[in-house]
Amino acid sequence: MKKRTLKLIVGALLVTVIGSAMVGCGSSSNKSETGTKTESSDKVSGSITMSGSSALLPLMEQAIETYNKENPDAQISAQAGGSGTGLTQVLDGSVDVGNSDIFAEEKLDKDKASQLVDHKVVAEGFGVAVSKSLGIDNLTSAQIKDIFSGKVTNWKEVGGPDKPILLVHRTAGSGTRATFEKVILGGDKSAENESLGVTQDSNGAVLSAMKQNDGAISYLGLAYMNTQEAKDAIKIVKLDGVAAEKANISDGSYKFWSWGHMYTKGEATGVAKSFIDYVTNKVDKSVLDNLGFVSGSEMKVK
Repeated sequence: MKKRTLKLIVGALLVTVIGSAMVGCGSSSNKSETGTKTESSDKVSGSITMSGSSALLPLMEQAIETYNKENPDAQISAQAGGSGTGLTQVLDGSVDVGNSDIFAEEKLDKDKASQLVDHKVVAEGFGVAVSKSLGIDNLTSAQIKDIFSGKVTNWKEVGGPDKPILLVHRTAGSGTRATFEKVILGGDKSAENESLGVTQDSNGAVLSAMKQNDGAISYLGLAYMNTQEAKDAIKIVKLDGVAAEKANISDGSYKFWSWGHMYTKGEATGVAKSFIDYVTNKVDKSVLDNLGFVSGSEMKVK
């Protein structure tokens, strides 16, 4: 009788030990699944569209490529059209993000601008561009103003060869143009004489037009000067003796730059929030340097 009781006790203990082991295994399995879910929950999914500044487009395109490697379930579409278009379209809901070279308040009325949330992602450099064949290394702000107003019409008047000057303008909705007028022309919009020369609707189109005429002058984002083809044909001149270099942009001594903005209507959420944070804080520094952008943390002037 005692032996039978002893066997029952031992059997019960074995059942308890095995049961505990199974519970432990189950608990371990649940933790592993939870960890996977937590890890995967860091990834974002969904789709957004962006439009606006063509000066910012090269950065958007490269950032999307590297961002998608980390977030393959996120779809992001970016197109240009000008800062004014980006601000208008994000305001009316046509796109999720409006990219701009200028503050919304400079293009929209106060009530409309107040509906948008500004994300200053980078500082972007611009340059006054001329053909390398002209041999022009430096232009003063006064000389540039005289050229774009039509007062100066031949390169020999500013130290170049005897060759007519062709003005290449940007459209009125361009943030690059707005920055040019504000910084180089001193806010005098009438100083850019659109009756002379030609007008292009994007930074890329400006570059193409300038390659076709060695007497041309225009202004464009430094991001469009990162190819050897552009460097062989076009030169970014010094402004008042100061070169368009990162160190000079960051300390403000080179004045032709602006903040690059990514605007959302209301607070950014989902893919938009994640991508804006990526552009602001996580894009590789070499990408920014190559495209002529400066991260906000490196800017000494605000």
